[in-house]
Amino acid sequence: MKKRTGEPWMEADDYGRTLPAFTVNLLSADLERSAKFYAEVLGARIVYRDVDFIALEAAGLAFMVHADHTYEHHPWSTRLAREKTGRGLGAEIRLLGVDPDAIEARARAQGATVLQAAQDKPHGWRDTIVTDPDGYAWAVGRVK
Repeated sequence: MKKRTGEPWMEADDYGRTLPAFTVNLLSADLERSAKFYAEVLGARIVYRDVDFIALEAAGLAFMVHADHTYEHHPWSTRLAREKTGRGLGAEIRLLGVDPDAIEARARAQGATVLQAAQDKPHGWRDTIVTDPDGYAWAVGRVK
């Protein structure tokens, strides 16, 4: 159930038409905590934010985060109520075009989990893997 009052910043169908062919939508137990992580650790720009939803952009990737309560009628709602962290196990969201060393340093300063320190990888990237407050893993870096 949506908690926002007033008019949305943009109609949902209009926003949907602005998104690229591939994007990411994550669910969060605490939007405030997520907004802080994405802005302060990943350096994402918050395009829009209310109590239900955050629209973000990082290194050219438009993505969004919805509050768990907006999915109350979704088949995942029961599981979301039980599992507040550790989501997305086995999935790695990769973002190319950002400084992995700076992101690792900001993650550590903010107390975020660093799954892998910044390092040069055989696939041609220098990357780090950090998790957001809900446990989603972000492998972020740049071409060596």
